[in-house]
Amino acid sequence: MRVVLQFSACFALGLLVALLLLLGLMFLGQFGLIDGLLLTGKPLAQLALWALPEAFWNDLTGVADAGHNQSLASFLALCSALGQCALLLALGFFRLWYRR
Repeated sequence: MRVVLQFSACFALGLLVALLLLLGLMFLGQFGLIDGLLLTGKPLAQLALWALPEAFWNDLTGVADAGHNQSLASFLALCSALGQCALLLALGFFRLWYRR
């Protein structure tokens, strides 16, 4: 249980760093890098839209035909890209601080 708590703390820190990185890229106007970041999240977002039932997305968002909504796909791509960055950072933090 201790390892799960330690990794959760590392993941929360990684998510914070990933969000700050995104804000920094937006502030500096590096939208090409942000588009590259979004490209890494698109496969996972498309998999989620394909694998989960249409009723789930309709109930979750309240939008008719939510599985084919481009705004939802873009938001899921951003969330999955940030999650991937946070996970990579969390693995690095965990290895640095807790695995010697």
